[in-house]
Amino acid sequence: MVFLRLSSNLHNPWMVSAQSKWQVVLFILCFYGVDVIYCNARYSIPEEMPEGSFVGNIAKDLGIEISRLISGKARVVTKGGRQYVDLSRDKGTLVVKERIDREELCKQMTPCSFSFDLIVENPIQLHRVTVEVQDINDNAPLFQKENINLKIAENAVLGARFPLDSAIDTDVDLNGIQSYKLHPADSFKLEVHSQTDGNKYIEMVLKRELDREERDEIQLILVANDGGSPQKSGTVKIHVTVLDANDNAPVCKQSVFKTEVRENSPAGTVIGTISAADADEGVNGHVSYSFAVASKEASELFGINTDTGEIRLLNNLDYESQNRYQLNINARDKGGFSDTCKIVIDVIDENDNSPTIQLMSFSNTLPENSPVGTTLAVINVEDADSGKNGLVQCSINQNIPFKIESSLAEYYSLVTDDILDRESLAEYNITILVSDEGSPARHANKTLNVKISDVNDNPPIFEFEEYKTFVSENNYPGLTILTVKANDADWGPNAQLSYFLKDEDMRGAPLSSLVSVDSHTGTIHAVKSFDFEQLKSFAFNVTARDGGSPPLSSEVTITINIQDENDNAPQVLYPVQTGASVVAEIVPRAADVGYLVTKVVAVDVDSGQNAWLSYKLQKATDRALFEVGLQNGEIRTVRQVTDKDAVKQKLTVVVEDNGQPSRSAVVSINVAVADSFPEVLSEFTDFTQEKHENLTFYLVLALAAVSFLFIICVVVIISVKIYRWRQSRFLYQSNLPVIPYYPPHYADTGVTGTLPHGYNYEVCMTDSRKSDCKFSTLGGQNVLVVDPSFTETMQRAMKKKNLEDAEMPEMVRSLTLCANKNITGLLQLMAK
Repeated sequence: MVFLRLSSNLHNPWMVSAQSKWQVVLFILCFYGVDVIYCNARYSIPEEMPEGSFVGNIAKDLGIEISRLISGKARVVTKGGRQYVDLSRDKGTLVVKERIDREELCKQMTPCSFSFDLIVENPIQLHRVTVEVQDINDNAPLFQKENINLKIAENAVLGARFPLDSAIDTDVDLNGIQSYKLHPADSFKLEVHSQTDGNKYIEMVLKRELDREERDEIQLILVANDGGSPQKSGTVKIHVTVLDANDNAPVCKQSVFKTEVRENSPAGTVIGTISAADADEGVNGHVSYSFAVASKEASELFGINTDTGEIRLLNNLDYESQNRYQLNINARDKGGFSDTCKIVIDVIDENDNSPTIQLMSFSNTLPENSPVGTTLAVINVEDADSGKNGLVQCSINQNIPFKIESSLAEYYSLVTDDILDRESLAEYNITILVSDEGSPARHANKTLNVKISDVNDNPPIFEFEEYKTFVSENNYPGLTILTVKANDADWGPNAQLSYFLKDEDMRGAPLSSLVSVDSHTGTIHAVKSFDFEQLKSFAFNVTARDGGSPPLSSEVTITINIQDENDNAPQVLYPVQTGASVVAEIVPRAADVGYLVTKVVAVDVDSGQNAWLSYKLQKATDRALFEVGLQNGEIRTVRQVTDKDAVKQKLTVVVEDNGQPSRSAVVSINVAVADSFPEVLSEFTDFTQEKHENLTFYLVLALAAVSFLFIICVVVIISVKIYRWRQSRFLYQSNLPVIPYYPPHYADTGVTGTLPHGYNYEVCMTDSRKSDCKFSTLGGQNVLVVDPSFTETMQRAMKKKNLEDAEMPEMVRSLTLCANKNITGLLQLMAK
């Protein structure tokens, strides 16, 4: 707390001549609240100063920089009424804004002052400034009447008193009425009496006996002088009429009457009754009552019945303006005798003023991250009543993150009481409730609208934790797959979202080559056409980022499953279809019913029902002889084979999948019904020549080339072995390698379904057409089937692992002979 008292001469040229008399007195009292500095400053100036007159250097007195006044938008706030003083920001001084009339402002109250608030914002500084207005002698004493008529009995005793109406001077203290003088003063003298309320009343005292016959009228002049400089005065003429004798004067029953009246009493209310007694009878004993001394305000508020002395209320009273009245009552009889008594009226305060709420400073927007205890507003609360009726309590509505604190007398601060969250509630209507302690209590309220500004404290949240969708293969590029949606609880730029893909590889290719995302809408598009057989599903992340600073983001996983379409036809693995050879299956004529001729093996690279295959026999030379398994593709005989059945049987099998629409493949199978290979060969030779004229030529040429290369390789190997053997025969005995024989087998295709039995073929050619060798075609390759007895003999010869060095030339000759026989057999076959 800071307390200063400064006294300095006025800096106004108008006041230079009177600076020895008038001084500006400044008092400064400072209190430091939680967030607001409160200072009280007091100045004293004379009334009637011209506009622009210097009042005080408030910036210097309070230690505030001029720049602070300008940046803080310093201003003068007057609570109702007129604004007499204004602030010059660029100078930091207070100046008179309009003429100040002390009598109009305070009437007879002393000291006379008015207050206003000086508010500086950012941060808030509140200064209460009180300006005391000093009275100057600008009003002369004034009597309410120009003439006073008195009737005095001639037998009035010496010392008889006759009250006179006092003059009124609206100035106070020394400038008020200081003395009265009566001219001439030969018959009467003047006595001035001071009352407890500071007012004066005068009486004219008879100092010489009156003689009506000598002088029935007396003219007097009453002069009232004030103590101002220069002195001013007012006069009134007194006309005294001397009456005939009246021996008894009225006497008041009490010198002082006291009464109370409530300020809200209606007009016409009887306040009290003044009574006086006169011992005279008749007209001389009749007493009349009147106000001896009454101000203009009192005359407008109170009235007296001249006959009964009853005092009534004429207008409404206001305790806050004046709470006590003192009236002088003159009781006079017809003979001119009178007595004076007083009545003191105390006004009882009523709770007739509601509290007032004035907003001194207010910020209607508050960031949601404001710390607890942030000052939102400074409020001034006043009640013009007194006592309990003027005691106020201030509160705000419940269940909001704000509270009201009393920072200084009549001042309250509205501060935050909890963490704010715009996403929970973005706007508050704070109702300030004020009530006094009167009975019944009076209330006042004021509602403040506070908006919570957004802070980027919420990341985007996707509607789903994970997105899964299905896309049919063979889609067109640019297809909209799905739209991801994220929500951000923030507002404005903090809630503006953009979507983008996380940079990653998807099976060796960038993710951007598969899908793209619209940064504004979150719509995901296919960049290319998907193929289920190459990519069945893939997952990636989409990031949503808001526009805050710093931005917040979140990710969601997108899983896209490719749905298969029936875009692939079945593929036949067996029997192999080629255009250069004829495939033939041999069925012996002794085959029983259900004999397995062959099995059609097919696959479909599609999946699900699109890959479910069924087999149907489309065409057949004899439909009554063969059938095909619907699910397994096995071709079996359905009856006993007879001699009447044709040797050549041609079957056409259709393989269909279960897709919509279905796709199919066709395979042709040649079946030979015969017991011996020559029979089959003779039947199928013509058939082969009809369709493939050059097939035999190409076959013989290929076999000849292979045999020639084989012989060359064998001769080279054997020569090298013989050479090495001769070099090392004296050092060690070596074993020559044995060329193994591996009969060809049907390779496993790795697909569903197996052949009913394996097929092994051993190749050898002889020089006789009627030999035991058989020629057949399998899988698009020309194959000869050798008799088992020859195969066993050949295998036993080839399985010997170690040969003696002396037998090596014989082995070479045997292999050469075998190759020559093969070539000779082929040539003979071509010739036939």
